[in-house]
Amino acid sequence: MSPALVSSVSPEWTHWLNVLSELNTAPEAPHKPLLLLVVCDLAQEGKLGEGILRRDGGLVFRLSSYWRIVAERRSAKPDIRIPFFHLRKEKVWQPLEADGRLAEDRTRAVLARLDASFLVCLSNADFRTLVRRTLIAKYFEPYERAELYTLVGLEAPPDDIIAMDAIRFLPSKESKAKRDAKFSFRVIPAYDYTCALTRYRMIAVNGTTALDAAHIRQFKKGGSNHPTNGIALSKTAHWLFDRGFWSITHDLRVVVAADRFEEMGEEAYLLKKMAGRELLRPTDHRFWPDPACLAWHRRHHGYESA
Repeated sequence: MSPALVSSVSPEWTHWLNVLSELNTAPEAPHKPLLLLVVCDLAQEGKLGEGILRRDGGLVFRLSSYWRIVAERRSAKPDIRIPFFHLRKEKVWQPLEADGRLAEDRTRAVLARLDASFLVCLSNADFRTLVRRTLIAKYFEPYERAELYTLVGLEAPPDDIIAMDAIRFLPSKESKAKRDAKFSFRVIPAYDYTCALTRYRMIAVNGTTALDAAHIRQFKKGGSNHPTNGIALSKTAHWLFDRGFWSITHDLRVVVAADRFEEMGEEAYLLKKMAGRELLRPTDHRFWPDPACLAWHRRHHGYESA
């Protein structure tokens, strides 16, 4: 997964990414996000097959290895009992005593039974990548992030993408107008104020433009406001795109549902004539359309073979 890539998420993914974006943790005590990074590692290594996490020496060693990156924040060593027990509040797991009973005290919590849906999500590599990116962007200082990205095997994204990662799965408290304005601010300049379909470029001297920042996976259908879920389109191209009269292939070419409509006019403006055309791409590849979002659009509008 590239630094700017955002996978099309299921309701279960969205739920858990929402949860992990709002951990009950203090800035100076990043125990919970560190332990969750460890859990991602264990899932990647296939060590969560039974859905049981054990508070043993191996888990302590892994947490301590991550802790050294944030050690400047606290002089004390990490106490694994804190996140191991208190992540029950986020319901990612239930802390258990050695005999399998629910633990009511952190000193007695030696096992944790992961939530079944969280465990299933963790089995997916793309979900783990989103978890890691969300945790690192949201809970760690800039000087800590570079080392954490390296430790989890990810390329460090640019600062603007990190800023989006930190808030992408937070339940939005902004108005629709503010969300749309922020989305447009990132998407339209990335395409140099040019329609990705028609190549028409327009920006008025007062800063207004005839272009829209179009969601590939519509926001009301689970799409995010991450810039890789957007393309700059003229208003007509946007209308046609949202209704599935055209879509985009995996190699960023235009595909048209020619049997769904009739049209006439100047050939240069006819949608059917644009079939096979290469989509205009931003100069910065980090803003290229997310392939998973494109796949959703094709699937949603009946372009299964494209």
